[in-house]
Amino acid sequence: MQHRNPIMVIFLSLITLGIYALVWSVRTKDEMNAKGAQIPTAWLLIIPFVNYFWLWKFSEGVEVVTSKKMGAGVAFCLQFFLGVIGMAIIQDKLNQVAT
Repeated sequence: MQHRNPIMVIFLSLITLGIYALVWSVRTKDEMNAKGAQIPTAWLLIIPFVNYFWLWKFSEGVEVVTSKKMGAGVAFCLQFFLGVIGMAIIQDKLNQVAT
């Protein structure tokens, strides 16, 4: 896992009007899949309602990579309700397990 500054995740997402949030999601998905998660293709993000399924699978990947230090339900709620702030919290947790 690549170490990223959580504050920069928020800042870049806001400055680029959400484009960096998509880039972060795809790059983080690839890194988590390399660590054993099973997250489907990020193309599902652009399909309405299916993106919630993808978000859940991403959250399950966070749970796998962090060895259940952050549960899938918590990760899902963080991203669903807090958006880029939730992404920054998840990035902070991923930084703790980054090697």
